[in-house]
Amino acid sequence: MYDFAVVGVGPAGARFARRAADAGYDVLALEKGEVGTPLACSGHVSTDIWEYVPDEARDRLFQNRIYGANFRVGGPNSKAYPFYKQSEVSNVIDRVELDRTLADCAREAGADVREGHTVTAVEELDDRVRLTVSVAGEAGTVQFEAKMVAGCDGPTSRVRRALSLPEPSETLHGVLAFDPEPDDGDFVDVHLTVPRFFAWRIPRGDAGVEYGLAAPPGAEVTELFDALTNTYDVETEHFCSGAIPIGPPDRTTTRRAFLVGDAAAQTKPFTGGGILYGMTAADIAAETIDPDDPETLSAYESAWRDELSREIRLGHLVRRCYSFPEWLQRVGLRSLSGEIGVHMDKPSSFFSREHLKKLL
Repeated sequence: MYDFAVVGVGPAGARFARRAADAGYDVLALEKGEVGTPLACSGHVSTDIWEYVPDEARDRLFQNRIYGANFRVGGPNSKAYPFYKQSEVSNVIDRVELDRTLADCAREAGADVREGHTVTAVEELDDRVRLTVSVAGEAGTVQFEAKMVAGCDGPTSRVRRALSLPEPSETLHGVLAFDPEPDDGDFVDVHLTVPRFFAWRIPRGDAGVEYGLAAPPGAEVTELFDALTNTYDVETEHFCSGAIPIGPPDRTTTRRAFLVGDAAAQTKPFTGGGILYGMTAADIAAETIDPDDPETLSAYESAWRDELSREIRLGHLVRRCYSFPEWLQRVGLRSLSGEIGVHMDKPSSFFSREHLKKLL
């Protein structure tokens, strides 16, 4: 009997497993394949990421330093509206290596991290949860039991669906691929040319360039992506595709289960990124949940919403601007572009003294 069974060892799952193990709990963490693969997420993150990994991991994770973004209403030859800081705004990192580093941190803390373990069923009992698991290379299934289960298994969470928890408000379809030509540029490019979202170009230093976009269901994302890379006249490789959950459901807990990260749609509505929000929620879960006391799950539900709901709500407002008429987008971008004092994970920082001073 484990204290916690963690399903999914991405950033949120690995972070919770590490923190719970550090607190003395007996933690089992299961990843259906190899940690970090397949890649389905951009590696463009705020500099806050370094608070979550060992100092010695920085050199192998770091790829490029970003100082701002060029927003465009059209393609690469359209007018750019730059938003920037004198200091670095964000970093580009090796996304696969990030997952592996965080999983190693969980192992070092004492968590039992197992790869090649696919959860096929989740049964919630009065005093425990029972997981049925298929193990790569082995016939049949095995079962594990824990006092509680953490569903950290992404936007199509099996834990969420097995326990009939509500779905996220919306799921976008994201795609990305890479041009291996090195580029250590200081700015990312953001194109407001995709229905209700955007496309991007991210220079990754010696690792090349990332091109990507996200769009609502029904949009022809492959055709939109081909149009993006054609306008840049590049050939890309390592095409990746994945779902991006937007809008947390009304409930992310049951009596003995809780969701963290993309499974709970703890993501930024205006970018789709969820690494920092998911790990923030993982820390909150580790601090509030006692596996011997199911009542503490309500404390987690309240605490993560207190921490993130304002940023998520403001993020929805930012995203609405992507659907403004083109002329209005140009007016807004022209009015607001220039030096900024905004934190890329916190829309509320738009109203900070630092940013208002820059804006004025």
